[in-house]
Amino acid sequence: MISLTVQYTRTSKGLKESTTHLSPERRRKRASVQDRLSTVNPVDLPLPDADLMGMIDLLPAAERLRYAAVREFLQRRIRPESIGYWNREEFPFDLLAELAEHGLGELQLDGSSQLFKGLMYFEVARADVSLSALVGIHNELIVGMIDRLGSEAQRERWLPGLRNFRELGAFALTEPDHGSDIAGGLETTAELLDGEWVINGAKRWIGSGTIADFALVWARDVADQQIKGFIVETDRPGYQASKIEHKMGLRIMQNAHIVLDNVRIPEANLLPEATNFAAANELLRDSRAWVGWQAAGIQFGAFDIGRDYALARIQFGRPLAKFQLIQLSLSEILGNATSSLALMLQFARMQEEGSAQMPQAAMVKATTTRLSRESVAKGRALLGGNGVTSDYEMAKLFGDAEILYSYEGTYEINSLIVGRAVTGVGAFV
Repeated sequence: MISLTVQYTRTSKGLKESTTHLSPERRRKRASVQDRLSTVNPVDLPLPDADLMGMIDLLPAAERLRYAAVREFLQRRIRPESIGYWNREEFPFDLLAELAEHGLGELQLDGSSQLFKGLMYFEVARADVSLSALVGIHNELIVGMIDRLGSEAQRERWLPGLRNFRELGAFALTEPDHGSDIAGGLETTAELLDGEWVINGAKRWIGSGTIADFALVWARDVADQQIKGFIVETDRPGYQASKIEHKMGLRIMQNAHIVLDNVRIPEANLLPEATNFAAANELLRDSRAWVGWQAAGIQFGAFDIGRDYALARIQFGRPLAKFQLIQLSLSEILGNATSSLALMLQFARMQEEGSAQMPQAAMVKATTTRLSRESVAKGRALLGGNGVTSDYEMAKLFGDAEILYSYEGTYEINSLIVGRAVTGVGAFV
């Protein structure tokens, strides 16, 4: 049996490989992979953006220029910074202003095409999946819901701060005992008493729930049993949020367990166009598909990391990239990634036409996240022992891909939605 004898020392940025126990010659060889990785310049590589099929060329010229600028910022600024935050499970408040400067807080409001919006989610995920969750939920479920389902007063109050990340919202739907069956099983209640809504219940896995300025809470009106959407400011008495810790992925995202204990909000905090669950379904359809952009992005991220490592790592006197099986792995990762991106490009076209429905959203979400698991597993294997530490990034992606597979509708539930659409027979229970 071959034992793994790599030793590590802890630094301010996490774990770093220790070589003090090695001879000078072995120390030079062991340290060289990190040194060589720092000298790999993606711009000097063939197809630096790995867009083998030229899919980014589908963007109009103006959006293509903006896309290139945002991609450069994300790779230069966000990708290297994210590892430390991910390791510490901390939220990068100091990066929000820069994300806003590049328009990532107002993608639902600035007239961007569906394709451009999707490619923004894709590129953020390529740099860091946790922040892509923030950007996607912020745009699709928070800004999108207030803009489309809110009152004029609600739009005036919240959209200016949201579009530049000065304020954050949380989307509070999932409950401790209800996930896939939330539409029928939702237990949180809302009761109108003396001109105020009184909210009681609990929510779980709520992104940004501990740091948001308000939560969009879905609760069942006790009067008519309809599920409705409410703006609940997080500083109101009775709102309690605790961080869910020790996650294996999306560690930057501050997921919360929320307790709502007789939280009183003004009657006007009801979103006027969110008076039944059907109002949420269209937004949930688009947010489900948005995870497909994340899944495509994480696969291109795995390819980026794997290619850089294969060129920098020397084994048997030559770079890993010169071994046939390594090139096979890179080709398979890129094939999965490109297939996933192509699927999302078609879905964006259907969104523009108004023909996208839940079965299509379910299929792209299920398929791309299934492929992402395969791609990051191949990437982790490509890095060998170094693939199990987040210092080399791939382990971070490995954990994040597992979250994509299950959140915003599990793989199994989405597959059953597709199955029902193509057979006409439901098989959920």
